[in-house]
Amino acid sequence: QVQLVESGGGLVQAGGSLRLSCAASGRTFSSYAMGWFRQAPGKEREFVATISRLGSTTYYADSVKGRFTISRDNAKNTVYLQMNSLKPEDTAVYYCACAAAFLIRTREGEYDYWGQGTQVTVSS
Repeated sequence: QVQLVESGGGLVQAGGSLRLSCAASGRTFSSYAMGWFRQAPGKEREFVATISRLGSTTYYADSVKGRFTISRDNAKNTVYLQMNSLKPEDTAVYYCACAAAFLIRTREGEYDYWGQGTQVTVSS
């Protein structure tokens, strides 16, 4: 069992930045590929970014490529999402998730554990 707790969400103006953190319980954090997803009001949850178990590979949704950066610190059992040049359309609840896999994963069904989410609101 892995517990994930997100933090770092909030209200920011368009063009601003936020860094989300996701702290994981347990001693096997480095065994999991990690991902960030988001869900805007009235929309389905969508993939944002993923990082492989050792951090050597990352992959992003086209909508955030060049603006968001996913990273991880296995010593701290934490994955991060640095979000720059934020847009109002980035407003959503952001979730982190982990998958018992070595390589990156982009589909919801491939993830085993989920956090409760953190709200990000970007004002225009």
